[in-house]
Amino acid sequence: MRLHRLDITAFGPFGGSLTVDFDELSAAGLFLLHGPTGAGKTSILDAVCYALYGSVPGPRQSGQGMTLRSDHAAPATRTEVTLDLTVVGRRLEVTRQPPWQRPKKRGTGTTLDKAQTWLREYDPAARSWKDLSRSHQEIGEEVAQLLGMSREQFCQVVLLPQGDFARFLRADAEARGKLLGRLFDTRRFADVEKHLAERRRATESQVRAGDADLLAEAHRMQQAAGEAMPLDDLAPGEPGLAESVLTAAAAARSTAREQLAVARCRLTAAESAQAAADRSLDDVRERDRLQRRFAEARESAARLAEGDGARQEAQNRLDRSRKAEAVAPALELRESAEAEHRDAVAVEARMRALLPAAHREAGAAGLAAAARRSAEELGDRQQPTAPGIRAAPGDRARVPRPTRASPVPSGGSPW
Repeated sequence: MRLHRLDITAFGPFGGSLTVDFDELSAAGLFLLHGPTGAGKTSILDAVCYALYGSVPGPRQSGQGMTLRSDHAAPATRTEVTLDLTVVGRRLEVTRQPPWQRPKKRGTGTTLDKAQTWLREYDPAARSWKDLSRSHQEIGEEVAQLLGMSREQFCQVVLLPQGDFARFLRADAEARGKLLGRLFDTRRFADVEKHLAERRRATESQVRAGDADLLAEAHRMQQAAGEAMPLDDLAPGEPGLAESVLTAAAAARSTAREQLAVARCRLTAAESAQAAADRSLDDVRERDRLQRRFAEARESAARLAEGDGARQEAQNRLDRSRKAEAVAPALELRESAEAEHRDAVAVEARMRALLPAAHREAGAAGLAAAARRSAEELGDRQQPTAPGIRAAPGDRARVPRPTRASPVPSGGSPW
């Protein structure tokens, strides 16, 4: 912010109009306001603050704008402050008039005029001023936004009261600190400092707790790693604890990786040896199985050799059975023939019992001859019976006539 000109009318101790050209004063870089007490040095600074914020610094601000009017001003002269300044690259002009009791234009008595404010901006291209606002609120927000400070901050930082400044120069360090704290309202900074201190203590506590946990983990790692992880004697909160633990952990990790690589190589070798042992075991088991089969085969051969006689006998019996099976039909036919032969012999015996005694012992040929003779005699004589042969009634029907197809036993009779 740079001040160019200040116009004061009926303000403070100045009953008339006063113009302060700050451009001319600051041509040499610095300027000094000096004079006896009550000359109005502070009132010039108050006018600057009033033009910017519509009020003066705290001790002189009573809350009533009428107190800003000079007691030496003429009744018809309006109190007014105009400030020309450049801020954030913009040249502005602020004019403020506090409320005042002016004489009535007609009759006697006074009337109240409200406070008025104007804000203008200089246009370099047109080389003229243009009105921006006449609202107290809009102008106050615009100035505060451009300056970046409130009235209290502006008074504490820019307008340092001269009495406080004198005490500041004569005070010791502690008193200066208190004075600066009161002038600049450093309570928020003290609160921030207190908050940061509390944060620091809390953080230190967290760091110590974290260091304790880290040391506990480090000791567990050391127990697992053994001599591969050397660890310095450190306490929680000591500087370099984390770095020392991480360094030891890195060394232990590197050693563990090497040991892991060696263990993997050993594992691979052990797996190869196990595979070879498994193959050898399979070979031994197969050989044992074959040997047991061979022993069982030898035992079976011995048992077979011991029973070779019985087997041969059984084989002979089998052969005979097969041969007998071939002649079984003939045997059955023989049995049938024997049965028929026995029947025929029985019939023959019965039939011979019926023959005359002379022919009972005759053979087949004799009986055949006797039969022919009997037939011939019957045919010639047509006699039913031969001489000397008597047949009982009904016997002829029971005597079978021999046929050529009837079997005749050897040495027997055809009857």
